[in-house]
Amino acid sequence: MTFGATITDAEGLRLNPEERALFRQMNPFGFILFTRNIESADQVRALCDDFREAVGRNCPITIDQEGGRVQRLRAPLAREWRPPLDHARQAGDEAERAMYLRYRLIADELFSLGIDSNCAPMVDIAQPETHAFLRNRCYGSDAKAASRIGRSVAQGHLDGGVLPVVKHIPGHGRATLDSHHDLPHVNLSLDELEHNDFAPFRALNDLPMGMTAHLVYDQIDPQPATISAPMMNLIRDKIGFDGLVMTDDISMKALSGSLSELAELSLQAGCDLVLHCNGTLSERSEVMEAAGQMTDTAQSRAERALAMRKAPQELDIQAAEAELSRLMGGQVYER
Repeated sequence: MTFGATITDAEGLRLNPEERALFRQMNPFGFILFTRNIESADQVRALCDDFREAVGRNCPITIDQEGGRVQRLRAPLAREWRPPLDHARQAGDEAERAMYLRYRLIADELFSLGIDSNCAPMVDIAQPETHAFLRNRCYGSDAKAASRIGRSVAQGHLDGGVLPVVKHIPGHGRATLDSHHDLPHVNLSLDELEHNDFAPFRALNDLPMGMTAHLVYDQIDPQPATISAPMMNLIRDKIGFDGLVMTDDISMKALSGSLSELAELSLQAGCDLVLHCNGTLSERSEVMEAAGQMTDTAQSRAERALAMRKAPQELDIQAAEAELSRLMGGQVYER
């Protein structure tokens, strides 16, 4: 079965008949959840079942559950985590282990609800100028720290039966604008970017999935990376990432053009999947129609990614929480 080249979402707490019919017809690769889709544990499980029944298979369902400001699941369904950068810095020399435990516990929360993917690790490097929308979501201020912690975060997900999505490839840390609202530009040489911003993604180029960055690298190509063939070639060839690449949400204001144009441009540039969020039913239909089905190459990457979904390893939650609390000096959760 060839998958549709999209990841999309739902309007509410359960699928309505129109959504069921659209998803059955267009067969999107997977789905993503937002706060509006979350009310209770049983409801989230039922919505995940709705998605999978609509496409007739065990499709991946993802979410943004970084912890801190960006986490769709909140108490009592999930722990209220401190921002990732604060957490990593507080743990100091134990950051890799602490962040592994953090995301192993997050994976346990997700998997128990039927969610089997998460948009993390985020290995963008925190710079002094990084926009506030991104900065405290990073793991460190240098490539080595971001790479090491990113590896631990990814492993925590995989051990918990959850597919990690590394972002924002090939690096968003230099952005001084919020790409939800504006198009950031980065005017650095390829050499400097390769040795710093791109390095964590090269270190994690074996992960199953990645998400693009909506920003322009002025010295490489005038188009945003998501719709830039030179940037996608760089991601594949120089960074060496051969996993399944999804766009960041094409409805973000960093990109200009109609949804159908952006879907087509993203795939033409070399992305495998189009992520489209927060649209009307007609907008979702427009994107899925424009994206069509995956190419043979994208389908192969998708199948490799799905093969990395494993049953969760056994986890002693009480012991994991106790170890994490010890490593963090008790400062684990938001108060």
